[in-house]
Amino acid sequence: MRRSSMSPRDWGLAAAAGALLLDQASKLAVLYGYGFKVPQQYCQLDHRPPLESVPILPFFNISMVPNCGISYGLFQMHGSLGVSVLVAAAFLAVIGLGLWLWNTSNRILAIGLGLIIGGAIGNNLVDRPIYGWVADFFDFHWSNYHWYVFNVADAAITFGVIALIYDALIGPQTGLDKRRNIRE
Repeated sequence: MRRSSMSPRDWGLAAAAGALLLDQASKLAVLYGYGFKVPQQYCQLDHRPPLESVPILPFFNISMVPNCGISYGLFQMHGSLGVSVLVAAAFLAVIGLGLWLWNTSNRILAIGLGLIIGGAIGNNLVDRPIYGWVADFFDFHWSNYHWYVFNVADAAITFGVIALIYDALIGPQTGLDKRRNIRE
């Protein structure tokens, strides 16, 4: 079997770029394709109006939910100071994760780090400075129970964290990496 010429760092950078591109493309498609209107300074409003939702399947809607906080709507930040704090925290996290990625020799770990980096850049270093909030819109539901509304960046971060946990629990010399070493 032919060995890939891509280094773990290359895999991580590709994962970051892919997550960022898919995230931003999906947000542009939803924001402008569906014509959702979000009031200016939405996160500073005392009474936030309910926004539009488009049913797609019996269990799935595209629902515009501007997120003024971080994952799951935690740490709601209002105004330019709040946005600046979240952007600065994300910037520092991306720098730290980028250094970790740069020095890793494990493909799964690198891909996980790349997914987290791409998601963090999409949500916090692109959306927040432009809009002051993050566009969440994937709305899965069952009857009247609606799960957390999320976007591609949130999914990338989640899968990236799963890859990091897998790497921590299983270790780099098991699973796919172990099989690759046996073949070499």
